[in-house]
Amino acid sequence: MTDPISDFLTRLRNASKAGLTVCVSPHSQMKESLATILKTEGFIRDFTTGADERGHKTLIVTMKYVDSTPVLVGLKRESTPGRRRYFGYSDLPRVLNGLGMAIVSTSKGLMKDQDARRNKLGGELVCTVW
Repeated sequence: MTDPISDFLTRLRNASKAGLTVCVSPHSQMKESLATILKTEGFIRDFTTGADERGHKTLIVTMKYVDSTPVLVGLKRESTPGRRRYFGYSDLPRVLNGLGMAIVSTSKGLMKDQDARRNKLGGELVCTVW
């Protein structure tokens, strides 16, 4: 797999559109950090770690719906292995005029765009969520 973060975001997007309650993905620290941000911002209900039948760690995400409408409407991978996108804290893009959020990989770890601006940290723009 060339881009595991893109695979994780695609799994979440597909589970949201299909109306699934649970989405399972291979585990990594970055995916767990992404899930933590999505949970604190209210885009997903919860996440846990588990193991599949071969003993590999997995990330189990419980999707969130309001009246059978998915809360997670859109996810877009911004920085790819072939095209990395870096921004200073003042140049970070606003997603849907503040209704969505951008997730940035900074020297202090993954954080949403508002926190990066507040802490005056730039970095790699991982994805946008709305």
